[in-house]
Amino acid sequence: MTDQQEPQRQFLVQRIYTKDLSFEAPNSPAIFQENWTPEINVGLNTQIQRAGDNHFELALKVTVDAKHDGKTVFLVEVVQGGLFVVQGFSDEETEAVMSIGAANVVFPYARETVSDLVSRGGFPQFVLQPVNFEALYAQQRQARAAQQPEGDAGAAH
Repeated sequence: MTDQQEPQRQFLVQRIYTKDLSFEAPNSPAIFQENWTPEINVGLNTQIQRAGDNHFELALKVTVDAKHDGKTVFLVEVVQGGLFVVQGFSDEETEAVMSIGAANVVFPYARETVSDLVSRGGFPQFVLQPVNFEALYAQQRQARAAQQPEGDAGAAH
């Protein structure tokens, strides 16, 4: 009887990097003269792609849009990337590890970049609030399941 060992489970950070960033304050310096309380909208998006054998990239896009009286106060877009080694997991587990674990690793870097850009733009410090990536992943899975036709419930995608 031969003992076949399953590959050891690994989740390793290879590199964290900025893929893209943009800061706009189209109404400065006039906006600094106003007494404003901006309406702030934050958007998050993640993309996961295979980057070689057992290597995966997570690209976390954070958009922060601050408006006052219909005018843009500032707009920040940051795409923070992370390269990870993931092995010994099933495809479904790998998706969860990247969507939750990798996102939790990359997010603090994106938070720091957003805060730095806003401050350098002359605005008060802006700190992104913590994100529950586990809950977001569960919502995405529920949304995908709801979109599947009933006859496809057991089909692999």
